[in-house]
Amino acid sequence: MKDIQQSRFKRSMMCTAAMLLVATLAACGGKAEKKPGQALASVNGQEITVLQLNEELMRANVPAARQEAARKQMLEALIDRQLLESEATKEKMDRDPKVMQAIERAKSTIVAQAYLQKRVGTIARPTATEVEEYFNKNPQLFASRKVFDMRQLVLASSDVTDNVKAAIDASKSLDEVAAWLDEHKVKYGRGQLARSTQELPPELAGKLLAMPKGQLFIIREGDRSMLLSINEVKDAPVTLAQATPQIEQFLVNKKNKEAAEAELKRLRASAKIEYLGQTQAPATAAAPNAGAQPAANPDAHARGVAGLK
Repeated sequence: MKDIQQSRFKRSMMCTAAMLLVATLAACGGKAEKKPGQALASVNGQEITVLQLNEELMRANVPAARQEAARKQMLEALIDRQLLESEATKEKMDRDPKVMQAIERAKSTIVAQAYLQKRVGTIARPTATEVEEYFNKNPQLFASRKVFDMRQLVLASSDVTDNVKAAIDASKSLDEVAAWLDEHKVKYGRGQLARSTQELPPELAGKLLAMPKGQLFIIREGDRSMLLSINEVKDAPVTLAQATPQIEQFLVNKKNKEAAEAELKRLRASAKIEYLGQTQAPATAAAPNAGAQPAANPDAHARGVAGLK
């Protein structure tokens, strides 16, 4: 219950910070201007309009079938947000240095992204030839895609002591490790999972393909560790027709990234940039919204190969 209350409080504070950006910008011009659009509600004299509601629905990407029900829920959420903003302003939270810094950061990010979007424009959809070329160059993701069926034991990383590592080294199967853990009162959970070569980083997929069936290996994820063994490797090819939507989106993202990087390179070339104090220039500058291989599991890169045993 406590976690739920904390989560609600954090969400409320995030909403408050977002609304304070509007309040701060309006205050800079003296008397607040009337918001455009048909008013749907008034909260202590502050209007909530159709334009605001439509913007929220668009950002939430609500399906057409749920629009009507979502409009009512979203309007209530806007009312709640307006109430929070009003109370925060009364308590001068909009003048809190941390809040002001967050507002400036949000404003800077929004303006920078708007500039890039305008400068880059609409990227042309990739051609059928481009899609097929990417498909053919990456057989491990598509035509030669494989799925690893794995069994696992999940332990707290703090429990993976030298003794546990020694027991793993001396064992030939997960069942032997599980028996040792039971005997020494080490808590763990059992599970099964499947990952494809399309979901995993290429380095990790390559190492898994080279492993014999049943070999034990460890992947660490922060405060938990997974001891795994490959039960089976299955062929799971994807056709060009099936892969086309994924590849198209990936190539669009890639072109957007390249266009953004080119614009940043142009701006840097014409700007006077000085690194002060001990700060040194990085080797390369990262552009916003970096691309990734299509349909990759967002957890896969976080796992990496560092814990491979």
